[in-house]
Amino acid sequence: MTRALRITGVAVLAVLLWQALVTFTGLPRFILPGPLLVAETLWTSRALIAEHALVTSAEVLAGLGIGAVLGFGSAILLAASPLARTVLRPMLVFSQAVPVFALAPILTLWLGYGLWSKIAMALLIIYFPVTSAFFDALMRTPGDWLGLARVMGAGPSRVMWRIRVPAALPGFASGLRLAAVYAPIGAIIGEWVGASKGLGYLMLLANGRAKIDLMFAALIVLAVLTLALHAAVDAGCRRLLAARES
Repeated sequence: MTRALRITGVAVLAVLLWQALVTFTGLPRFILPGPLLVAETLWTSRALIAEHALVTSAEVLAGLGIGAVLGFGSAILLAASPLARTVLRPMLVFSQAVPVFALAPILTLWLGYGLWSKIAMALLIIYFPVTSAFFDALMRTPGDWLGLARVMGAGPSRVMWRIRVPAALPGFASGLRLAAVYAPIGAIIGEWVGASKGLGYLMLLANGRAKIDLMFAALIVLAVLTLALHAAVDAGCRRLLAARES
């Protein structure tokens, strides 16, 4: 309850500052529309915005789910195999050295203007944080635990799944929390490069037609979706870690 009140207070303060900036600077509405105008547009265009928000949400959730599964499996493979660390880790680092903006047109060319190019963009952005955070946690398993397991005759697979993975779940949860924030960035970049639906496409369309109030309304919806996704992932991670402790 206290957290909700704090978030509400920050949101109200931001809206008041926004309205004060519009009022005292006299900026025209095609530069910076006021919050009341944006709220009116958000209501009158709610069906249009909801249609595009559903598309973006599907892209983000699919990218997040696939990225979490691949990151989980990749981290375990890297932790279990020195050969995989030698071969795959440089490739992971190189994948982050190439700007995602440069890859977006290539993915759109290969995968088309549909959902898959946007899912791939979200996947590229979140795959490395999830894999890196979980892998680091796997490699930091207390040595006493591993030594005791070996003394008791546990094999490598049993040590991995019974000791290393449960001990590293907080690192995996941290990677998922980061991924929940980064995933919408990949989807929006993909929609900017080439799309016919989605909040990113709607923002470009509104900007091209000088409907800045609609662009701000879509941006606010995107921010709310990102916050809701992060809150949902955070709640799921808390339950996962609570189950691990019990």
